[in-house]
Amino acid sequence: MPNSPTLIFTGGHHTSALAVAITLQRQGWHIIWFGHRYSMWGDTSDSGEYREVMAAKIKFVDLKAGKFHRTTNLRQLILIPVGFIQAFIILRQLKFRLKSDLKGIVSFGGYLAVPVVITGWLLGIPVITHEQTVTAGYANRVIALFAKKIALSWPTSLALYPKTKSFLTGLPLRPEILRIKSSTHNSRADLKTILVIGGKQGAHTLNQVVFTSLPQLITKYRIVHQTGSSSVHADYQQALSLQSPNYTPYDYLFPKEFAAALAQADVVVSRSGAHSVYEYGFLGKRCVLVPIPRSSHQEQMKNAQILVNHGLAILVPQDTLSPRSLLTAIHQAEKLTSAPLSIPADGQEKLIQLIIQTFS
Repeated sequence: MPNSPTLIFTGGHHTSALAVAITLQRQGWHIIWFGHRYSMWGDTSDSGEYREVMAAKIKFVDLKAGKFHRTTNLRQLILIPVGFIQAFIILRQLKFRLKSDLKGIVSFGGYLAVPVVITGWLLGIPVITHEQTVTAGYANRVIALFAKKIALSWPTSLALYPKTKSFLTGLPLRPEILRIKSSTHNSRADLKTILVIGGKQGAHTLNQVVFTSLPQLITKYRIVHQTGSSSVHADYQQALSLQSPNYTPYDYLFPKEFAAALAQADVVVSRSGAHSVYEYGFLGKRCVLVPIPRSSHQEQMKNAQILVNHGLAILVPQDTLSPRSLLTAIHQAEKLTSAPLSIPADGQEKLIQLIIQTFS
């Protein structure tokens, strides 16, 4: 798209990023996306990130970035310099070709964004970063050093970053979530709906417990289950073999499908990623949350605690997760009060305004 202002989008939280990218694209900006086509080593199935970005007709660059935090995987360590070299080469080519039309980089944190942000800074490309979580991980602390402006989702995060360049925007919500109305919830009193979603790549541990629990679950509930599409674990194929009238598995729920399932859900069983927790809190959804135990700085545990403290969630640590604890937690969650958190709904508008002010 020649002569259009261009932005590079990158980072580990694609749900927030894509909502912003699509809106900017409609406003005439050209978006190039640096991400992961596959969710893990050895996987041959396209990630949800890749599928959604391609569906939005945004150019996708598959970045081979590695990470050092809590890994002894030699391939991950080798990919650290590879990611920097790849990002530098591609960004230098884009800067040469687009010249002044390349306005900046919008980062959504995580190890994937680090090589893009640092090499972009070396090439003189300005950066805005958005922090989704209530804590500051290693990657985002590094990224913040090179960013002109830092957008934050939670007021408590203001103490973690330089005040002179930090702005409270809230988290960008997808339009599909904003359109959910309480009147769309038509759950039958005798058969409540449980939405199980382990994140955009699924959660193998959670999936296996759900599979084992199904004979008991489907006698009391209608189960809608996003398993993830990983070819490594093949959980979706296993789920299809267990399909029944009260159990509907999906490999991946696109935004409209996810919003429809979330609107109908009486209880959500989920990991506690930043975007998920924000959406559940915004809608006042009762939850059973199983944080990823190895997330940076206990990020997912801290995210989950927000909903627990507001009486919206039952917390189940992964090391205690079993069919029995899952069933107990769902039963407890049914009794919670469904009251939305008082959190901003205009995070997307505020972040886009910040991006336009910075890069126009």
